[in-house]
Order: sequence, then C-alpha cells, then structure tokens
Amino acid sequence: MLIDDVTIKVKAGRGGDGLSTFSKVVLENGPTGGDGGRGGNVVIKGVTDLGALRQFQHKKVIKAAPGGRGGQNTREGAGGKDAVILVPMGTVIHNLDNDTSQEITKKDAEIIIARGGNGGFGNHHYRSSRNTSPTRANEGAPGEEFTIRLELKLIADIGLIGYPNVGKSTFLNTFTSAKSKVANYQFTTLEPHLGVYYGLILADIPGLIEGAAQGKGLGHKFLQHIERTKMLFHFIASDSIDPINDYLIIRKELEKFNPKMLKKKEWIILSRIDETDQKELKQIEKKLQKYNKNVIALSVVDDDSIKEMKEFLNKIKD
Repeated sequence: MLIDDVTIKVKAGRGGDGLSTFSKVVLENGPTGGDGGRGGNVVIKGVTDLGALRQFQHKKVIKAAPGGRGGQNTREGAGGKDAVILVPMGTVIHNLDNDTSQEITKKDAEIIIARGGNGGFGNHHYRSSRNTSPTRANEGAPGEEFTIRLELKLIADIGLIGYPNVGKSTFLNTFTSAKSKVANYQFTTLEPHLGVYYGLILADIPGLIEGAAQGKGLGHKFLQHIERTKMLFHFIASDSIDPINDYLIIRKELEKFNPKMLKKKEWIILSRIDETDQKELKQIEKKLQKYNKNVIALSVVDDDSIKEMKEFLNKIKD
C-alpha cells in the first residue's frame, strides 16, 4: 500500500551545556570550561523510493541527537547527529505550526526542516580583564520543534488517467517494466504505479469516476498525483456504452479539482479497439476529435499498433 500523506512531529537536538571548570595547572588556574556542541538538525532528503513514507505508518516522532557537553581545556562539545528523513521526490513538506510549505523535487536534495539548538557557553567564554575567574556557564538552547505534514505528489512526464478498467495498467506493463495488477473489474489499481520508457516516466493513476473531486470512489487523493505530470494520456475504452460521456465526465472532475489541469497537453488513447467494429470505431474517433484533435487508437494485442505507439513515445522523449 502506498503511503502518500502523513503527519509527524520533528524535534531538533538540544544544544549541549557549557562547562564551568578551572585549570589545575599551577599558576594557570584560569577558567577552561568549553562550549557545548550544537544540537542535531532534522533534515529531509529526496530519494527515488516511492514507498519511503511507509516508515511513518507507526513512527510519528523524529528526534535529532543533542549536542555534547563542553569539555575541559576549552574543548567544545560534540555536535549532535542529524536526523535524516528520506522522502520520495515530489513530496511537499507542510509546516503546520508556521503555515509554510517547501518541496523536494530532486534526488538527494536536502532541506533542513528543524534546526538544532546552539550549545551553551563554557566559563572560558566569559573570561575578561575585569573577571579573570568567571564561574558562569550556560545551558544549551532547545532545538526547533514542528508538526509537519508530508504530502506526496508524483513527478512524472505522462499521467495515465481515465475510468477504471480502461487499459491504463496494461499500457504501463506493455511499454515499461512496471508490473501493475491487471484484471477485468473496477479499481484493480489501488495506488499509483510508475514505469519508465527509455527515460520517460509514466504514472498509472488509479481509475477516476464521477464525483472523484468530492472524494467518491477512491477519492480525490489520487487527483493530486496528476497535478505535476507534464502531459496526460486520457484512456477511453472504445467498447464503452458511452465513450464521449466518459471523456467529458473525467475532464469535469479534473476541472473541479484544479482548473489548471485542463491546460495540460492531453492525448486521448482509445483503447481496446480490437473489441470494436471498425466502422463504429471511426465514428467514436470523429466524435472525440470535436473535443480533442489528439486521438490515438491502440490495441496492445496488435503488433503494428504497439509499434506506432512506441514511435509516438520516442518522439515525446526526444
């Protein structure tokens, strides 16, 4: 199961306390207490693992290590170890305490989400000509603490959308090395799947239905994964009772969720054409082209049709 939305608490490390001590060397008995080390940060780092948020199903608090206490002979305490949170590329980090958002869009990109506290000053820091034997030393400062929401929005070149059971998973399995589940019933795909065609990233989005923008069916949560795709392949089953209505309903759901989605480059993929009479198929194509000129008829059981689609995908990636 894909985990794509979690809320956790992050706590950066507390700074180490400063030390108050004096030299035991004869004639050199001045203050020698060192400063405390800085607390560890909480760092968010991007990875390619789409399931990286699964770690937060049960783990809801992430803590960085505290800084070490200052040492003798003015030695500074060790810095606390950072807590590194791995998240999939495309994760938006919402800070619920200060109402800000940041995002991870590249592999290995890092964001410090909570900074560790400064270490406290040791008594050596307070030595002066007017006070040659200070005893004062400070405690370390607390690290930042925030409640954050991690929301995954897939980053893909092409988003595969459409009603359930219209051939999206079959398409992904045919043209990439993905292994999406395929069966002849609705909602076979219960989570987004990614596939790669020679560097071109395709995202199989779970089937949408009328009312998806209001949470019906699998809910509008999957619509968020379409927002960042560069292009849409809108699958319409040629053997549907009403292919035109299928197309218009999904377009309406996209508009309800985010009107900007309608501005994305879109190709209609008329699937399962081997199940439809050729004369009827031409009529369906003609009707769809009134709404979108970009219509491709596809049969994944026909070698020539597969070859034509590969040539089209090659043009896109080039």
